[in-house]
Amino acid sequence: MPDLPVESFIIDRLQEGGWRVIQRRANLTDLPIADFVSYRDAKEWVNWKSGQPRTNLYVTTKETSPQPRLVEVAIEPRSKADAETLSIALAELAAEDPAFEMSIDPESGQIILKGANELHLDAKLEILRRTYRIDPRVGALQVAFRECITRPAEVEYAYKKQSDGSGQFAAVKLRVEPNQPGEGYRFESRITGGAVPKNYIPGIEKGIESVLPAGVVAGYPVVDIKVELIDGKYHDTDSSALAFEIAARAALREALQKAGSLLLEPIMTVEVVAPEECIGLLIGDLNLRRGQIRGQDIRSGAAVISAMVPLINMFGYANNLRSMSKGRATFTMQFDHYAPAPSPGSDPPFRPAIGMRA
Repeated sequence: MPDLPVESFIIDRLQEGGWRVIQRRANLTDLPIADFVSYRDAKEWVNWKSGQPRTNLYVTTKETSPQPRLVEVAIEPRSKADAETLSIALAELAAEDPAFEMSIDPESGQIILKGANELHLDAKLEILRRTYRIDPRVGALQVAFRECITRPAEVEYAYKKQSDGSGQFAAVKLRVEPNQPGEGYRFESRITGGAVPKNYIPGIEKGIESVLPAGVVAGYPVVDIKVELIDGKYHDTDSSALAFEIAARAALREALQKAGSLLLEPIMTVEVVAPEECIGLLIGDLNLRRGQIRGQDIRSGAAVISAMVPLINMFGYANNLRSMSKGRATFTMQFDHYAPAPSPGSDPPFRPAIGMRA
């Protein structure tokens, strides 16, 4: 290990790994580590002797992909004076961290922040408060659900409109089917014989792509879907790219209804390290969070619990874990996959991820 003071050594290792030191913590022996680095992580840096340092979980490299943005929150500046500073601050934060993203909701005008998990967004909000002296209004954290279809479907739709002598006409026949998980969206035109002129195909694609960001179940993005244009009709004078865009948009929304759309939720791999006497309480708590226990082990005298838990049930877990273990337990959490969400049943139905909900 280099002959450096512990503090200097950790600063060097964190910076090499892409971390940004944002504050000191007196309760962690005054080590300058980021909000989402645990004390156990800090000790791992101290024990580091050779090889490449660990990288920031939220920063991509050429060899790795960034963590998916699984959590969203809506924020608003408290005053007009804060609005301009907030825009600059968020642009700087997004530029230095590819796993962090901000956008403007076109309907509400609210700023939507997206990050890898709850702690990731909490760290960004803390930077806004401490570094930029901005304290925005913050909505409730929302999970980035997805939607997918479960079976093939075909839909024909004709758009007709007549006004002041001129008209609009477009007819399309679309087939949708599930794509392989992780393959995303794919469009293919199977038009033959000039049923739809080639210059109208881009309008159809535009109409389809306008629907995918907000599905029919709860307004979440539609993923892993193949869309085929298999037939259509046009009029020599009344057809236009806009008419075909409108027809394709309506056809796809109808097809999503027929194709058994369902909601997908992110599932996380969770590992909890705690004293053995806490294991029963912690397993019971994970079960209440719809967790599936995958294994238990003993490591260096501590119990290790591995589980798969829906992200929506992990909000606030850090505080609960601290309370249940009297501060002696730690946990790590990583995205694993998306899985169908259970039926809401008697619970309120799922709603879009945006909104300042308390």
